[in-house]
Amino acid sequence: MKIGYSFWGFLGNGVTDTPDGGRSHRRPFIDALLARGHEIVFLQPDRDRLEAGDDLGGAYTFDDGLPGIDALFLEWRWAIPGRNTTVCGSEGHTCDLHRQAQLINHYTARSQTPTVIWDKDRTLRAESVWRRTTHTRVCEAALAPTPGAHSLLFPVAEDLLAQADPLTLVARPRDLALGYVGNQYDRDESFGRFFTPAAARVEHLVAGKWTKTGRWPHVRFAGRIPFEDAASVYGRSLATVLMLPERYAAVGQMTQRIFEAVLAGCLPLAPADIRFADRFVPKELVVRSGSDVLERLSYVREIAGTEQHAALIAACVDRLRLFGLCKQVNTLESVLHGLLQRLRDPRAETVGDGAGGVGGEVDSAAHLVHQREVADSHGSYLRSGARVRARRTA
Repeated sequence: MKIGYSFWGFLGNGVTDTPDGGRSHRRPFIDALLARGHEIVFLQPDRDRLEAGDDLGGAYTFDDGLPGIDALFLEWRWAIPGRNTTVCGSEGHTCDLHRQAQLINHYTARSQTPTVIWDKDRTLRAESVWRRTTHTRVCEAALAPTPGAHSLLFPVAEDLLAQADPLTLVARPRDLALGYVGNQYDRDESFGRFFTPAAARVEHLVAGKWTKTGRWPHVRFAGRIPFEDAASVYGRSLATVLMLPERYAAVGQMTQRIFEAVLAGCLPLAPADIRFADRFVPKELVVRSGSDVLERLSYVREIAGTEQHAALIAACVDRLRLFGLCKQVNTLESVLHGLLQRLRDPRAETVGDGAGGVGGEVDSAAHLVHQREVADSHGSYLRSGARVRARRTA
């Protein structure tokens, strides 16, 4: 199957000043799809090349046009005021939303191309027309997705789980009791409740974009760090706290931070208000307060380097099988095949008006510009590097 894949981010390490958490799992996911015989063409800009100067060895295909495809896969983008809702070419503008609108208008609305939306940030409205359109399906990275949506978790490669040696991991010297890598977005409540009380008592470090920190003068913030340095922070830390926005916690949507930490031998403490917390971590690592965090840290310090410590790491690695790459690729293939089978049903209805519009959602995605500009708006950015058609190398 030829899949047109839209994402706004990087496949490699990218640049430091970006919130793109998808770098931890996007490339293995795509490589696994390629290994199963699918053809992938990327439909957003090649930011690895344009911003990070990394052509990834010419291993992937990018197209700034509207190539023929069998299915469209969207890592869903949403309106960010002052960034992707502004007029093209204005200072600070990014064209991810305009390009997504163009893709939806051409493929999903006009051509009725089978479309899968991966709502990784839970920003697609519950009443969105794309949740009830015959030729679209929605996936969410949650154990309890929105009714009608499919559970497609952030994947971790099984070979990384097989390579994780608990005894080797617990033998590493660790100078931090508590470490955290991630951005502030919607995490203040859990940060204040679980992390900061412990941070007042133990060695710690917080890496990521935290712009409003006046309430926590005792916390050591390091700012954003290169993507590849996240493992070193976790490799120095005995434990971390899995802090999630409430909209993630309520549906059991765990981020990639859990496998970044565990594979570095850093024990993840999960707040009990995360739905299915005990499916993500052993029950010994579920916490209900800041004092619980301190108690667990004291316990881990006592057992550090022992077989008991290694057994706890092993239990955490075992929990990561929930996110296994093969399982997630199977899920996407099942969704795609089910969608194609549904579309073969001659009774399937057509959605959209004669002009190819659907429920006004395309227009609302680019509400500050004329529809024609949406179709052309991505050009100025992409013309800085001509269309790339680098075939994946063997």
